Amino acid sequence: MARATRSTYNVSFRRRREGRTDYKKRLALLKFGDRLVARKTSSRIIAQVVSFDAKGDRIISMATSKDIEKAGLPFMKSLPAAYLTGYKAAKEAVKKGVKKAVLDIGRRTPVKASFAFAVLKGAIDGGLDIPHDEVVFDNDRFMGKHIAEYAKSLKELSPEEYKKRFSRYLKKGVAPEELPALVESLKGKL
Repeated sequence: MARATRSTYNVSFRRRREGRTDYKKRLALLKFGDRLVARKTSSRIIAQVVSFDAKGDRIISMATSKDIEKAGLPFMKSLPAAYLTGYKAAKEAVKKGVKKAVLDIGRRTPVKASFAFAVLKGAIDGGLDIPHDEVVFDNDRFMGKHIAEYAKSLKELSPEEYKKRFSRYLKKGVAPEELPALVESLKGKL
């Protein structure tokens, strides 16, 4: 019987063991070129245009929903905030000479009309050329029409509940029924 001279078990990279990076998918994205990275944390949405460098990824432009809140949209984790975040990141990237990118949503499962596709739609409207399928977009939701319709119906049914649900909007002096118009006006400011 032969003796083992070394271990037959290979230890994966740390980020793979932690479930944070799929290296096969990352390599495919890196071969394309620049990436539009869309991430969602517990408190905000982040959009970055990233370029690969041998020393580490280089961020070309970045926008967070915190920037959008400062511009006048009160809620940082909504689909309109994701749309405007992608729009702002794309505008900055286009100013720096980036024309094409590919969407990188990390290890998340792609779901139609989700925040990642709202970021993508915003980036496309911001001037980036990104391969996509129109099926994943729901422009009415990205502009906040669903929120406006719900706010109108809730205001008629229960004014107390309306004030409670939309307190963040009302505190900033924004009528949630006017959200689609606000999103369009903020696009002009970014």
